[in-house]
Amino acid sequence: MDALDQETGRARGGFRLTGADGLREDAVDDAHGFADPREQLGAMLSHEIDGRAFTELAGVSFDHQGAELAGHVLLDTLEDAGYSTDDFDAVGALTAAAVPFADAMLHAAASRGQDLDAFVMDFVYPSIKGPSIKGKRVVLLDAWLSEKSFVQTSSLVTLRHGNELSLDCGIVSREGAELVAVASLVGGVGGGMDGAQAGGGPTARALRTKLELIDPVDDSRRTLPFICAYDERLFSPAAASEPQR
Repeated sequence: MDALDQETGRARGGFRLTGADGLREDAVDDAHGFADPREQLGAMLSHEIDGRAFTELAGVSFDHQGAELAGHVLLDTLEDAGYSTDDFDAVGALTAAAVPFADAMLHAAASRGQDLDAFVMDFVYPSIKGPSIKGKRVVLLDAWLSEKSFVQTSSLVTLRHGNELSLDCGIVSREGAELVAVASLVGGVGGGMDGAQAGGGPTARALRTKLELIDPVDDSRRTLPFICAYDERLFSPAAASEPQR
């Protein structure tokens, strides 16, 4: 147990103990000087966003440490919202920007001794790419899903008109899977933060709200939880200038 805290049994760096050897020590003491994974990732996201209205977060998702942190933080955020890997079997990337984050979750789960598949939504021929999700419970994932994400992304259409996310939901249903939640690393839908205030810094807890989706084939409606690890307002210039609480 040389990679674990002898007293708590938790993996060094704050990741939850779920098997394997934990993280390398040099990954814990990163350049930002934070010991908590959520703080480390929050600092990387702050640097990547840096006042931008929207970014695909590639500077984080393709960074060796950023990917590792994101995978674990996303798993922890979903678990805090009531969705452990006992509650879903696969995570699906809604956009190209989400593909490396879905992959990061797959590997983070594997490091914890947990089984999690990943897949990609295919919009050319409405289907999925990846292992079959028939009979599985799935979470759909985006990198940044927000009403403020107003560049060339499906998110704007998705959230203002319900078109594309409803199509995703329909595809998942027709693949024989159950969609249990929609998640995002950064985002903001609706309003209200769970356990945090805008300006509270990137260590504040997740934002939770609801999305109403309409199946484009049979017009059936359903409401799903939307869970994001970091509220986009935490990275606004105004929030960055406020002292941490």
